[in-house]
Amino acid sequence: MSRKRYTEEQIVRILKEAAAGVRTEEICRKYGVSPNTFYHWRNKYAGMTVPDIKRLRALEDENLRLKKKVAELILENDAAKVILSKNW
Repeated sequence: MSRKRYTEEQIVRILKEAAAGVRTEEICRKYGVSPNTFYHWRNKYAGMTVPDIKRLRALEDENLRLKKKVAELILENDAAKVILSKNW
């Protein structure tokens, strides 16, 4: 079975449908998502609008990029310390 990726708009629409009173089991069956995925979306995106979700995703991407840079700098710093600590 192929894995589907839902856009922010689709996730918001699904969550609004659930807030309108449709049962969770029906929503999961209709959109082909597991209940765990639905509850994860609900915990993460509840009460958000599409621009909020896009901004959140952009911030998460920026955070990931910065974490990679920090990891690279730490590795370079450790390598420099090893080289400088040797007695030549």
